[in-house]
Amino acid sequence: VQLQAFGGGLVQAGGSLTLSCVVSGRTFSNYAMGWFRRIPGMEREFEAAIGWAGDSAYDVNSAKGRFTISRDNAKNTVYLQMNNLKPEDTAVYLCAASGGAQIPAGSYEYDYWGQGTQVTVSS
Repeated sequence: VQLQAFGGGLVQAGGSLTLSCVVSGRTFSNYAMGWFRRIPGMEREFEAAIGWAGDSAYDVNSAKGRFTISRDNAKNTVYLQMNNLKPEDTAVYLCAASGGAQIPAGSYEYDYWGQGTQVTVSS
């Protein structure tokens, strides 16, 4: 399974970005998908996950209320809509695929990872 993330960039605080992650190599609809972010010197942080049927979960400290995860199984793509971005959201955002848990929140539950896309939020 290959995952490729797009859509990162530089945005001012309060702005929005939509990240996309295209999956190839296996049946996309069989996988739960997740978004994590990585800040230099820190562990990957869970942001959001979506099951194959569309149910979702969010990190309560950062993503909940500002980020929305969605998927289009026909396009083999998962999205992360990010609103009201803050400078502390600056990170590399990674998408991941899990063939196991329904809505996995732990990085250890994911089987495949993309290379990430940089999001930089200026104050």
